Amino acid sequence: MNANLFAVIAILAYLSSAAMIIKPLPHDNSRLGKSKRTALACAWAASILHGLYIALIVNQNAGFNFSFFSMASLVSLIVALLLLLATTSKLVENLGIFLFPVTALMLALSVYFPEKQRLLDTHSWQMNTHILTSIIAFSLLNIAAVQAILLAIQNQQLKSHPPKRYIQSIPPLQSMESLLFQMIGAGLFFLSIALASGFIFLEDLFAQHLAHKTFLSIAAWLIFSGLLIGRSRYGWRGRTAIKWTLLGFMFLLLAYFGSKLVMELILHR
Repeated sequence: MNANLFAVIAILAYLSSAAMIIKPLPHDNSRLGKSKRTALACAWAASILHGLYIALIVNQNAGFNFSFFSMASLVSLIVALLLLLATTSKLVENLGIFLFPVTALMLALSVYFPEKQRLLDTHSWQMNTHILTSIIAFSLLNIAAVQAILLAIQNQQLKSHPPKRYIQSIPPLQSMESLLFQMIGAGLFFLSIALASGFIFLEDLFAQHLAHKTFLSIAAWLIFSGLLIGRSRYGWRGRTAIKWTLLGFMFLLLAYFGSKLVMELILHR
């Protein structure tokens, strides 16, 4: 079975979904218009095909390839799935305008730049716990970062009269901020488990190739924890919440992908 065919169809479906979210059907004022329902169905199909592609590649290679583009593709799939699950209870499908094209790009890069295998030396449950919680944490905080960017745009647009139609179509500012902190809270929970499992189960956590990842992840954990405490005790919101969310995510992005980018794509090691 040709895995690349699944990938190509998934890429087209992701892009089609984003396009349909951007341009909904006219005169459709229902809670979730026909165009957006079709867009979400398209995104679900894309995610399923994306997952099948990854499963076929894992089966062909007798294991998951933990190289840069493979990991980026997996993380983007999880982000897309988390967003789709969130749409069942919240009006957050507009985030797909940003996330679905990025997911399509990551999938395309993983297909176009096949890399040499970088399998893990161990597959113990301890290592699996650390990896899984790390990926989930990054995915949730990735959505939080996109949410923060959208909040910044929304804040800026609400000052104009009238704001653009896209801004009028997304949930109120208060609901968007509430969702942002829910995502941060969930992401911080999994990040805490990832860090704890790393300290407990990985003997070389502060080895040369892991030290910077550890320190950057801890810095991100402190930033997100401080933000939640500030929200609870001092009512932090608006620009403060946006600024610290993006700063925390930048630390996490460098921790997760910074070394892979340098070592694999620049130094070719």
